[in-house]
Amino acid sequence: MDRTPIQWPLPDSRLCRQIMSPVPNGKVHRKKIRRAVKLYIPPMVLDSLRSAFPVLEQPLQPIHQHVYESNLRNSIACHKKYVELSEKVRIGGGENAITRHTQRNRKLLVRDRLRLLLDDEDFLELSPLAGLGLPYGDIPSAGCLTGIGRINGLWCVFIANDATVKGGTAYPITVKKQLRAQEVAIQNRLPCVYLVDSGGAFLPLQSEIFPDKNQGGRTFYNEAIMSAMKIPQVSVVCGSCTAGGAYIPTMAEEAVMVHRIGTIFLGGPPLVKAATGEEVTPEDLGGARLHAEVSGCVDHFAWEEKEAYECTRNIISTLNFQLPEEEEEDEVETKKRKAEEEPLHSLEELPGLAPRSYNYSLDVKMVVSRLTDGSRFQEFKARYGTTLITGFAKIHGHLMGIVANNGELSYEAALKGSHFVQLCDQRDVPLLFLQNTSPTAAPTLSTAEVNSNRLKAQGSMMSAVACASVPKITVVIGGCHGADSYAMCGRAFDPNFLFLWPNARVSMVAPGHCGSLLPSDSEQEEEKNKKQEDDLNRRLTKESSAFFSSGRLWDDGVILPQDTRKVLRDCLDIIKQQQYQLSTDKLKTTLLRV
Repeated sequence: MDRTPIQWPLPDSRLCRQIMSPVPNGKVHRKKIRRAVKLYIPPMVLDSLRSAFPVLEQPLQPIHQHVYESNLRNSIACHKKYVELSEKVRIGGGENAITRHTQRNRKLLVRDRLRLLLDDEDFLELSPLAGLGLPYGDIPSAGCLTGIGRINGLWCVFIANDATVKGGTAYPITVKKQLRAQEVAIQNRLPCVYLVDSGGAFLPLQSEIFPDKNQGGRTFYNEAIMSAMKIPQVSVVCGSCTAGGAYIPTMAEEAVMVHRIGTIFLGGPPLVKAATGEEVTPEDLGGARLHAEVSGCVDHFAWEEKEAYECTRNIISTLNFQLPEEEEEDEVETKKRKAEEEPLHSLEELPGLAPRSYNYSLDVKMVVSRLTDGSRFQEFKARYGTTLITGFAKIHGHLMGIVANNGELSYEAALKGSHFVQLCDQRDVPLLFLQNTSPTAAPTLSTAEVNSNRLKAQGSMMSAVACASVPKITVVIGGCHGADSYAMCGRAFDPNFLFLWPNARVSMVAPGHCGSLLPSDSEQEEEKNKKQEDDLNRRLTKESSAFFSSGRLWDDGVILPQDTRKVLRDCLDIIKQQQYQLSTDKLKTTLLRV
């Protein structure tokens, strides 16, 4: 190849001839393409723009000590509760159920299955505390593990039933968790792997599982939509697939089934006997041999579970993704690590910055400076609407726009937020919302004009957030209350991911602030209202907890403050992966009549 210096831009015809000239076997050589690209494309095209953002100097000062220590004590108590609930979740259905699952049924535990399927154990688990504290009892992990992990270097969503929890029975919260995992796969165009080991729906709660739009049937609708969007789906039948669960493997693009432990049927042997009087074994009715050799419902037969997960990994390697080659990836990672800087301030200080209540909030810039690379932050409109902090920063080399509450969302702050969100949308910069909203609606004591302006400005910010097409990640670091939380990309505004710190509070108004919303006309009414207020505050204290919220799947999980930077890195890597899929447009197929 000619390596003499040339003038840029190179004529297209010459560039194409030199890059695309075939090697002896008639194929274009990848190394030749890489060399040509490195030779003829200027460095500014290959490398991202260098940033020289100012350093955010936000050390802890003696004046912060009292608030910091109080926050830290609260964070330690929340961390203790978090560890306790996490341990409860990890043992699934309990020791007896685990023994029955592994010894009598000869199946692997769900986390052992994931160890065989994924490249490593460093995966992002979604909503691990879902299902705890529900009216119909505790359902650890909602009876299934969902998350995002790497298979052959490719980020994939996994939905894995845990049959030690209620025998794999699907509860309303189970369906909700599975639908959320599919939503993450659709939103971020991630391949999806189902590890199916389900006993079907819990019939006493069928009215909350079957009939409505976002209930059981939506799982199969999503499978069809994902297939149309060219989002790959693979199913592993490693247990029972009864009733509705039988459609999951049959609607996936490829299905693997394990001999003896995997079964697929709408009604099991007891139902057959009740209906026809015939006695039949599960294997004869819907075993792996039957579906691999006779019905054709599954595409791959596996003698044991280990073989099934090896087969699944091989299937994932056939997907149409062009990940960077190892040499290039190593070069990119090396450059990225050099460009990355650790924050100047320790991440271990974040628990003391997590407010125990709104009155214990410190300057949110102290949180920002402990999350961004080199504690660097390019602030936008620094002197305007100061109760909302906006600006650009890098997190593990990824450029992000940060929107963070630093007080009440005033008229000026909302206008500023609206402007900044639209700016990030125009530049295709992902957004990070750090949410700590005021505990109750602002008192309407000022003029009608001021209030109207504030409402219009907040409405403008909500519209900007809702219509922004860039990826959005929300972390609730304090309070999530009232309409301000909508403007800060709450759950209703469909962020790609939403996480809570253990100290977070999620409610319409914060505990202790509902008194202003209750009317009081007379002394007698005042006493009655006082009792009502106390009852309401007790209820708000319980129901606004981060663990109450996560148990009902109002978020994607509770994360520790010191883990926030790592979780954000994983989320940004996951979101970025969709650019490596080669064919995403669905061509119209001709109508065939048989």
